Amino acid sequence: MDNLERPKFVRFNSAEHGRLVEPLTTLLHEAYAPLAAKGMKYLATHQPPAKTLERLGEGESYLAFSGDELIGTVTLYREKVASSCEYYRKPGVFSFGQFAIRPDMQGRGFGSKMMELVETRAKELGAAELALDTSEHAEQLIAMYAKRGYQQVSYAQWDVTNYRSVIMSKKLIE
Repeated sequence: MDNLERPKFVRFNSAEHGRLVEPLTTLLHEAYAPLAAKGMKYLATHQPPAKTLERLGEGESYLAFSGDELIGTVTLYREKVASSCEYYRKPGVFSFGQFAIRPDMQGRGFGSKMMELVETRAKELGAAELALDTSEHAEQLIAMYAKRGYQQVSYAQWDVTNYRSVIMSKKLIE
């Protein structure tokens, strides 16, 4: 990745970045479209802008830019004590979601840089583990996360998806 392609990460602020919610929603729909085409109904495949904004506010959200172009997003969540997922309620377990890189920018290392950002930030905030969930049918994503050291630890069935999710987690503190 050369300097021209080094991503810039900015923490989402609704006052400053509110105008980006609609383009960000479109980016999410486009990034998750291949999964939708395989029959997996992730929330990000169809959520309206209001839901995107709501989800951005549920954690520490970041926008990724290449130059002035919005190319991605991720939200880091602290412990989710009220989650329906038992694993997410464990002390010291942070998670991330609403993670996407614009399709034409995928495969250039931007997603890896974004993963480094959330892993580092979770550690700074005192997380012992960083977890995620994805469809148990998303073999390519599961393999990508496994390559980064995430292991399958549980399952969840969300009321907003049409598949069972695998919960994967990576220990940040040994």
